[in-house]
Amino acid sequence: MTVRSVGALSLTVMIFGLASGAQRASPAQRAADRLYSGAALYKTYCAACHGPEAKGNGPMASTLKIPPADLTRIAARSGGTFPLMRIQRIISGEEERRGHGAMPAWGPVFSEVGRDQDLGRVRIDNLALYLRDIQAK
Repeated sequence: MTVRSVGALSLTVMIFGLASGAQRASPAQRAADRLYSGAALYKTYCAACHGPEAKGNGPMASTLKIPPADLTRIAARSGGTFPLMRIQRIISGEEERRGHGAMPAWGPVFSEVGRDQDLGRVRIDNLALYLRDIQAK
């Protein structure tokens, strides 16, 4: 067996091991992923208005007086830099969006995670990071 084939075999075994480990996530881990994953939070709290692709075209968009923003263009509207801290403040309700309409401030909802208020902050941060990661290139 050559060094190259041993390396390829090792890589294959490693990838298979990671994939099979991911499939064996415990029910508790899967529940935690749903509670704290930025993508899952977006799907649960934002997609109805902003759409599954975050383009502002969710199923509820047509019922709103002010159309939802295309969340994939936040960085473009901010001079090319994603304003992470500002987005975190908007999500939490610490900063209002003038002219935005009735977007809920999710801070209080996210903070109702058992007794640990810090977990609410984790959810806000994960959602903001998810929005950062889906910005149009």
